[in-house]
Amino acid sequence: MRHARLVGAFARRAAVAAAVAVPITAACEPEPAQLRATQAPVLCASAAAAAPAKPAFPPPAPPVGAPDTVPTSKRQRDMEALVCELQDSICSALEDVEGAPSRGGKRFQEDTWLRGSDGHGGGGRSRVLQGGRVFEKAGVNVSIVRGVLPAAAARQMRARGKDMTVRPGADGLPFYAVGVSLVLHPRNPKAPTAHANFRMFEVRDWDPVEGCERARWWYGGGSDLTPSFLDEDDARHFHSTLKAACDKHGSELYPEFKRWCDEYFNNTHRALPGDDGERRGIGGIFYDDFGDTVMSAKEAEERSEEGGGKAFDFVCDAGRAFLPAYIPVLVRHVDEPFTEEDKRWQQLRRGRYVEFNLVHDRGTKFGLHTPGSRIESILVSLPETARWEYQAEDPPKDSAAGRLLEALRRPREWA
Repeated sequence: MRHARLVGAFARRAAVAAAVAVPITAACEPEPAQLRATQAPVLCASAAAAAPAKPAFPPPAPPVGAPDTVPTSKRQRDMEALVCELQDSICSALEDVEGAPSRGGKRFQEDTWLRGSDGHGGGGRSRVLQGGRVFEKAGVNVSIVRGVLPAAAARQMRARGKDMTVRPGADGLPFYAVGVSLVLHPRNPKAPTAHANFRMFEVRDWDPVEGCERARWWYGGGSDLTPSFLDEDDARHFHSTLKAACDKHGSELYPEFKRWCDEYFNNTHRALPGDDGERRGIGGIFYDDFGDTVMSAKEAEERSEEGGGKAFDFVCDAGRAFLPAYIPVLVRHVDEPFTEEDKRWQQLRRGRYVEFNLVHDRGTKFGLHTPGSRIESILVSLPETARWEYQAEDPPKDSAAGRLLEALRRPREWA
């Protein structure tokens, strides 16, 4: 009954959130309940005066005309508002499931940080819940950063087909990146891990033919589910919800993004004869280079108040679909009985999660190659505990764990 109330309450909240456009100032200010959850205890006047002020969030924009920066625009402000809105709504819903502290529930701890001494390099707002009743570890982080891409990061982009040329005499490529990223690791092995990321990236490079600076921006992200045991009802619900969000913008999007997700989240180093690898989970959607736009920097600044257009509209719907896709799946399993062997299997599957994030994930590699990156935020996606066993035996093929392995090696259609 409690689970039904939670899902019902969430559905009402999601309907309101989807119908209301949140301005950036409102989107980035937690609701009163969230403030209670994330603020430190009230201090006396003298202690409050001595306490260091938290960095402002969102971080300050660079001065107009500052060198090696990407000028601000409406598309940036809109995306900043969206990621703050998603962070607030997702943390609130997860705390509802986690339960009250009196019942052993934990709250997200907030950590606001700036990149660079003056904050003009951007910053972020990390929210992490650890050791909870429902979640062993959950991180929902926002970052808004700008700076200059070093050569190593620029090479990674060129390897992905981005033809980037550094301006003569410059040290790298000025960039701006904004995103919200979350990874949720439930305590119960019957409840699946979830991941989502919604981001925008903008970079300035040099057009050697026209002899001018060029502006380029695009969106990326997605949502995916990583269970330890296959529950087909969960898979159908998760995928169907994401498909409905995609279908609002074209029936071709979900099949393309679902296939891309299966291809991307793949531990290819775990391939066996007859397959191409072992997927991290049962997928969802993944997209990158979405709405890829290139124009001269001069034209981009003239059109800076146009916003992100249809590509941004899609990102809004994809981001707001995460909670209705995941919450019903989560609450169905949080109180389900499990055995010590179930927990061992969960730990082995988390080992595969760690392998993918450290060996294959582009976002992790990009962060580790970017000077001044916040390592705590980059590695917050890793589970609190994981396990590796030498030549661990696979579970029986007719078990829920065995059926999961089959689905990871041969992805299925769920919606």
